[in-house]
Amino acid sequence: MNSKGRIVIKLGGGLITNKNLSKTINKEAIKNVCNTIKQLNDEGYVLIIVHGAGSYGHILSKKMDIANGINNEIQEQQINAVQQIRSNMIELNNEVIKSLKKIGLVAIGYPPSKWAKGIGKDFTGNLDIFETINNDKIPICFGDVVDRDDSNKFGILSGDDLMYRISMEIPNVNFTIFLLGDVDGVLTNPPNNLNAKLIKNYSKNDITNTSHSSDIDVTGGIDLKLLRAVEISKKIENVWFLNGNRSERIMQLIHTGTTIGTKILP
Repeated sequence: MNSKGRIVIKLGGGLITNKNLSKTINKEAIKNVCNTIKQLNDEGYVLIIVHGAGSYGHILSKKMDIANGINNEIQEQQINAVQQIRSNMIELNNEVIKSLKKIGLVAIGYPPSKWAKGIGKDFTGNLDIFETINNDKIPICFGDVVDRDDSNKFGILSGDDLMYRISMEIPNVNFTIFLLGDVDGVLTNPPNNLNAKLIKNYSKNDITNTSHSSDIDVTGGIDLKLLRAVEISKKIENVWFLNGNRSERIMQLIHTGTTIGTKILP
């Protein structure tokens, strides 16, 4: 482990896919972020990447009510959907891995359905896979449908819960960064509201009129992200929400300690 430490980055599902159109990827956004990851890697940071599901997971999950576990009336369709979502997520993960490979980085995907069980931040599974890797291989995981040991049979493990556990349990993490699609950080109102202003420092007592697309989002949207980010900030000084389409801000943050975005405070 080198002296610069680790950076944990979440590529939001709304950044790397078009959330409203099934399995539609945003190649340009992925390419830009991968270029920044390469810069960070070249500078000697060790990276761990988590990504969201976007339209590769949320639409079918919503339609088949996967988040609430097994429903006897549609059990067969649900079991097919679980397989389909897992396969979609590996497909999306491979797109990110491919994009990194193009610029000379080796990344390894760790689908949570293969190593994690249970949902929420108390899921079980061995996180050592994210620690044992040195700087020449970047581990990537993502929000996924995982098995559960209770009567629900399965559920959705959110990328935000993975961000929490990785940031809290893997040593030497200096920055935890959530990359959003098309917004500069946490806003006072939903992005389509003309009065929406950027909150530069967010702590859990701040009032923000958040919104998430409950018609497609199945894991709690921005509210869960903020909840986990505040918890992470109790241990890690630099927890930020940034606009993933302005990846130069990541470099600015790493080099200067600040940028346009939202810093999360405990």
